[in-house]
Order: sequence, then structure tokens, then C-alpha cells
Amino acid sequence: MVMFLFLVVALAVVVGAVTLAVVGGGENGPLPEAAPERLRDPLPPDRPVDRADVEGLRFPLAARGYRMADVDDALGRLGAELAERDARIADLESALAGARSAAAHGPVPASGENHVSMDKRQEDRP
Repeated sequence: MVMFLFLVVALAVVVGAVTLAVVGGGENGPLPEAAPERLRDPLPPDRPVDRADVEGLRFPLAARGYRMADVDDALGRLGAELAERDARIADLESALAGARSAAAHGPVPASGENHVSMDKRQEDRP
């Protein structure tokens, strides 16, 4: 019974000392507030995102998973860049289809010009 009382008193002393050290004791006063963890590897703002940026992206943990604002910002940025790239690809494919169509129909001579095809010029050579 004496040993049990000794352990209870020792435990109370340790808990009290730790509480005083954390809450208000010590030379510097109470412990400062911890800065919230932020996104360590943000997406580059000055250039398009590439595969290495996405693979290196790490979200900080919050109390119940990831910070929704950080994840939403990253997904919004990726979505906007993918939409921009899709639009650019569609423009380039359209321009390529137009160039192929023009090449298939042959060049259109300007009015009043005498048009000679490349095949004719090669036939005239010895």
C-alpha cells in the first residue's frame, strides 16, 4: 500500500512539473504557438506544371487528413492547365487538318499567275 501511494505522489509531481513547464514556467514564458504546416512543394507559378511537379507534390497532414484548401488549389491549377493544353492541342490539330487539306488540293495560284507544277519543271531538265 505504501508503494502504491508513493507511485501516485511521484506521478502527480511529474505531471505537475510538466504542466508548469509547458503552460507558464521557464525563462521564455509559455511555448509559442506552432505555425500551421503549409504546402512544402507548391506548384511553380512562373511556368506550366510538368510531370515531375505533380509527382513531387506532397500535401501536409491536418487533423483529419489533408488541408482541403491546399488540395483544392492544386487540383484547380492542374485542371486549368489541362484545359488550356487541351484547347491548344485542339487548335493545333485543327491547323494541321487545314494544312493537310490545303496540301491535298494543291496550292491555289494567284490570279494572273502562270502556275507550273514541280513535276513539269523536273521533266524539262535533261
